[in-house]
Amino acid sequence: MTEIPHGLIKGQVIERTDWTDNLFSLTVKAPIDAYQAGQFTKLALLDSQGEWLRRAYSMVNHPSHKLGTDCMEFLIIQDDAGKLSPLLNNLNVGESIFVGKTPSGFMTLAEIPTTSKDLWLLATGTAIGPFLAMLGEGQALQRFDNIVLVHAVRTEAELVYANRIQQLVDTLAGKLHFIAIVSRELVEGTLQGRIPDFIKSGELEAQLPVKLDKSRSFIYLCGNPGMVKDTSNTLVELGYNKHLRKAAGQFSYENYW
Repeated sequence: MTEIPHGLIKGQVIERTDWTDNLFSLTVKAPIDAYQAGQFTKLALLDSQGEWLRRAYSMVNHPSHKLGTDCMEFLIIQDDAGKLSPLLNNLNVGESIFVGKTPSGFMTLAEIPTTSKDLWLLATGTAIGPFLAMLGEGQALQRFDNIVLVHAVRTEAELVYANRIQQLVDTLAGKLHFIAIVSRELVEGTLQGRIPDFIKSGELEAQLPVKLDKSRSFIYLCGNPGMVKDTSNTLVELGYNKHLRKAAGQFSYENYW
């Protein structure tokens, strides 16, 4: 077999969930290094020409979930124009996959200023994954008075992990508020449109018992680059600053491709 590149280790798919024809979750068992909720690692496979294909994916699960610290769940959408995701979509339980041994990423609760009392988690598509991991932090979430989770997708079928989200809402009674946004369908109980437009118009806040406030809010953006860019620009227009380790701000982001 082709030599495994430095930094990758062999793992095995132990569980698979299909949400739609091209949206699925894989749970992988591999002895990677310790990670924090919100971080990501690489998934890799060999293509038919013997070339290694790899891409970063965030863990959906909290590190201490019931399957153990060496089991990681990933939410993946097949990009027909991509090279790796179609191969990942062909994987079944029991098959091998390669995983980056050392996780990365700074989108974690530890990076949020201690003065922040309301946490806003704004995601598009599969980028809800790292936020679900964060919401498994338990005691670490007690520092926040309110947590807002927003998931924006194209179709109702892409509103994944509905049961898990409801369990989190129930567990974090009165603290966690969930808003679903569907852009291409009219779905009862959801908003129709885009995250930056709803922030600019105030419609997002109108759905919630908590308001954006520069003195107490911290916003994480994660998802497609268009949403991240437009929402960042909207927040700057409203007087919010990007968070830096050397200069605390009110928002930060991670592009998801």
